[in-house]
Amino acid sequence: MKRNRQTKIVGTLGPASSSKEMIRKLFEAGVDVFRLNFSHGSHEDHQERLQYIREIQKESGRPIGVIADLQGPKLRVGKFKNGKIALEKGMKLRFDLDEKEGDETRVNLPHPEVISALKVDDHILLDDGKVRVRVINKGKDFLDVEIETGAKLSNNKGFNVPGVILPIAALTEKDKIDLEAALEMGVDWIAQSFVQKPDDVILAKNLIESRAKLMIKLEKPSALDYLHEMIAIADGVMLARGDLGVEIPPEKVPSVQKRVVKAVRYAGKPVVVATQMLESMIENARPTRAEASDVATAVYDGTDAVMLSAETAAGEYPLEAVQIMDRICETTEGDPLYRRIMEASHPESSDAVGDAITVAADHVAKTVHASCIATFTSSGSTTLRAARHRPAMPILCLTTSEQVANQMCVSYGVHSVHVEYVTNFKEAVAAAIKCAKEEDMSRVGERLVITAGVPFGIPGSTNNLRVAEVE
Repeated sequence: MKRNRQTKIVGTLGPASSSKEMIRKLFEAGVDVFRLNFSHGSHEDHQERLQYIREIQKESGRPIGVIADLQGPKLRVGKFKNGKIALEKGMKLRFDLDEKEGDETRVNLPHPEVISALKVDDHILLDDGKVRVRVINKGKDFLDVEIETGAKLSNNKGFNVPGVILPIAALTEKDKIDLEAALEMGVDWIAQSFVQKPDDVILAKNLIESRAKLMIKLEKPSALDYLHEMIAIADGVMLARGDLGVEIPPEKVPSVQKRVVKAVRYAGKPVVVATQMLESMIENARPTRAEASDVATAVYDGTDAVMLSAETAAGEYPLEAVQIMDRICETTEGDPLYRRIMEASHPESSDAVGDAITVAADHVAKTVHASCIATFTSSGSTTLRAARHRPAMPILCLTTSEQVANQMCVSYGVHSVHVEYVTNFKEAVAAAIKCAKEEDMSRVGERLVITAGVPFGIPGSTNNLRVAEVE
């Protein structure tokens, strides 16, 4: 299934997309990678959906990536006796450690570390910023706050504390259990939520032990202070604009998005722009013009992938959301301005042989009007080097590892194929030509550019380039 776009689509599975039939429809409509959200559902639910994905993968003959998204230390208030309370400006409310159901005077805040970290005059944002309160008094086990904005607050709503680095572990006990379960299921990526500093990423990497790739989610402003250090450790980045957009001023989100996408791309790793992309399609069959523009902006920024969350997990129109996102990506990439932006923003290359070969491949492919760039890779590094340059033609990723083929599904322009092992470059050229024809990437008389590392099987050893004509 050859896509007519380079930007990938990540779709989240949930109650609206739990059947094999719907997952197949979403895949055929354009989803390249499926996200399993471990904030919701049981391990059995996720195992069943992953099994459906692997069955569809086998039946279609196409790799499909799977991301297990860990909940992380999501901060939430407790429950109310009546499910919710009405709020008015100036109203006083106490957050405490008492687990009893709350009312208009108090509610449980099951996070003592938050109580100790906050000070008088600090602000708390609840329910994605819909409610804003200010701390007016604090004790050892409580915070007294005054309501500044908001009309209601209901059970288990999340809260954010802008500008405060909380002494909370990036992986909760639930996360560690979910992590092991996800790895045993055989997911391709682990998404780590609410990272704040490099040590958080190192902890996750050590626990994963190369059994999957690690994608960190940028949701805390403090993570932006360590952006480059954490990119260097992680295998990919997801810009989760929901929680991040609550904790930083809204007017800063667009520039942060551009900065993050550029930094991750230049590091040669995949970046996903996520959250609220087509949010109105949870309830409506068509997106707003602003949402369409938001998706297009992420494409113009050069992101590897855009993501649908509740739109496909719990929305009324999951299939339509994927279809319109597919059309937006394809149409944006067809704009001559898009290609000029990609060409004008090439990253600088190092003096490493692999980088030099990849830069040369990009130039040669444009010069000879190649139909695709074929890359042989054992770890994915050769393919990621090619994707870093955002070439105009697709990247045919040939790998003997089925998991690497799945992992590359999130990367820009990559059409990955699981192939048999080749022993020399001559065999590699023949295999690339055969595969390009079979995958409808090249036709007779067209050229393709091939890069690989010799000897084969050594990660990061890209040192050969060849132009071949399809016969």
